[in-house]
Amino acid sequence: MTDVLRRGRGSLAFSFLVQGVAFALLVTRIPAIQDRYGVSDALLPAFLAAVPVLAGVGSVSTERLVKRVPPSRLLRWSQPVVLLALLGVGAGERMVELGVALAAFGLAVGVLDASMNMLGVSLQRSYGRSIMLSFHAAYSLGGIVGASLAWVGAHWDLALWVSYLPVVLLLLPAVLVGSRWYVDGGDAGPVAESGVERKSGEGQALAFKLLLPLCLVMTVAYIGDSTVSNWSAKYLQDVLGSSEQMATVPYNVYMVTTLVGRTLGDFGVRRFGAAAVVRAGALVAAGGFAVVAGAPGAWVGMLGFTLLGLGLCVLVPQTFAAAGRLFPGASDAAVARLNVFNYVGFLIGSPLVGALGDLWSYRGAMLVPMVLVLVTLVYARSFAAQPDRYGGGHERPHTADVGRGSNGL
Repeated sequence: MTDVLRRGRGSLAFSFLVQGVAFALLVTRIPAIQDRYGVSDALLPAFLAAVPVLAGVGSVSTERLVKRVPPSRLLRWSQPVVLLALLGVGAGERMVELGVALAAFGLAVGVLDASMNMLGVSLQRSYGRSIMLSFHAAYSLGGIVGASLAWVGAHWDLALWVSYLPVVLLLLPAVLVGSRWYVDGGDAGPVAESGVERKSGEGQALAFKLLLPLCLVMTVAYIGDSTVSNWSAKYLQDVLGSSEQMATVPYNVYMVTTLVGRTLGDFGVRRFGAAAVVRAGALVAAGGFAVVAGAPGAWVGMLGFTLLGLGLCVLVPQTFAAAGRLFPGASDAAVARLNVFNYVGFLIGSPLVGALGDLWSYRGAMLVPMVLVLVTLVYARSFAAQPDRYGGGHERPHTADVGRGSNGL
């Protein structure tokens, strides 16, 4: 069983890495995509917003599909669709072809993100210790690789399909082979094993209200992430007066520190507990936004974006893991529902900062995600304890608290 779990962990980490590559190749070449298809500046936001909206639809659909189809099978077939849709974006010529390719990309990404995190949560439960951050570290590494490949394509002025084709030809067969070792952990958990009859109907719907704090944290985390990805270059150049070349550095620094934080984060969870790591991440991220907002120059601003990577990186993986702890008997459904708020935060973050920057100031706009990320502190308890749904409503320590060495998550 240990070998099965190790192979399952390795193959799932590779899927996270591949998804990081694919997503980075798409978002970092948006100007080239716009030029290829002649998409106007007025129409571009509609195309970009369609991807997370359709991804949300895909995630909601996954919640229903996993009742009949294992998450491993959904991941096995959604990841090739994402890669082929990426190639379609690069190979098309008419705007309608771009729309079809982006629609396929968005729907498949929703299924992919949900199923990947379902498998990650169930594997963490089987391992009995925190490993969720390592999967998201693989995603960050993939993002760095994808962004680097995109830079090569832009530097050599390669056509989009020329940039994308070798990547798809390499990764597509690799993920199909690797999918043989995915491990479906099932939904068995402490509640199911305890012999307590699970509530259904109204009681089960009421229980999912416990997910709402985690949904808020997920939204806030992605508001912060989209702020960095969409506004760091403009902020450094227009507000802090950096050169155009230096303005490209903050996002790369952010990605590297995100990778470092996620690589080390599981050790912190095992040593101090998930709640403590989430609190620390929220405080560091808030400090990063404060430094960015008050930075007198570009180098101090760079320090702020570095802190943001180290702080925000732990929130999303631990939010998925917390959903698995709160709903050990329905973790797949909880993860799929929670994953929708990934896209909600992405849709809110960039327009929010842009509107506040235009109406007020970009320095002031950076204080808004700072305040929002501090809201995480209010809900940090949700990351370490499970409400007693069968007793008097008291909080009790979860039997699978990874930070305290018990069995389970």
